[in-house]
Amino acid sequence: MSRSSNTVAATTTLEGAVTAFASGSPVLIHDAADREGEVDLVYPAAAVAPTDVARMRNDAGGLICVALPDSICATWELPLVQRELDHPAAGSHELGYDERSSFSLTVNHRETFTGITDEDRALTISALADAAGRVQRAKTLAGDGAEASLADGAERFAATFRAPGHVHVLRAAPDLLADRQGHTELGIALADAAGAPPAVVVCEMLDDETGGALSPEAARAYADRNGFPYLEGAELVARFGE
Repeated sequence: MSRSSNTVAATTTLEGAVTAFASGSPVLIHDAADREGEVDLVYPAAAVAPTDVARMRNDAGGLICVALPDSICATWELPLVQRELDHPAAGSHELGYDERSSFSLTVNHRETFTGITDEDRALTISALADAAGRVQRAKTLAGDGAEASLADGAERFAATFRAPGHVHVLRAAPDLLADRQGHTELGIALADAAGAPPAVVVCEMLDDETGGALSPEAARAYADRNGFPYLEGAELVARFGE
């Protein structure tokens, strides 16, 4: 998948955003004013290069995460980490915007050094996309009930990735937008529509002056300056939420 970020015309149409995402362009997605009220810079993970990690660090500033579908996380036995931690801090989560956290493991590719450099994180991210695409193809070929026949489980995952690491994995809700309408699910729904591998990078956009979330108006202006599409999450929910 090749990416030509500044040659993609800025658009607010869902169709245009899907086309741009399919070509490797990032898309800015605002979840909802009555949810997190945040805009994330969302990339198809397969297209992410070190320069894209640098953009997320410098222009977005939030946490760089890779969102994966529930079924692929199940194949790799990647848990929702809150359920696995035996510590009081992992007890009740009274989130003001959702019922649960999507965080799973943090990982590094085994060929990285520290895992935090732009090059290291880009390798981990793109390798997660490659592996997710492989599992998706295997499931498609095997059909329903293929889980037990897949030779691509936790051990094969562990042969490529180690935990803990510097890339946060997010596990999407089983029925995506019908279950949950966070950036994790919005990004995976966009990837599905674009025919991209089922792995997306999400990074919150922050405001350098206020320290808070970048406003939708400022995020749209950023999208226009850089030739990136901007979407409201409600557009994805309306089209793919059932």
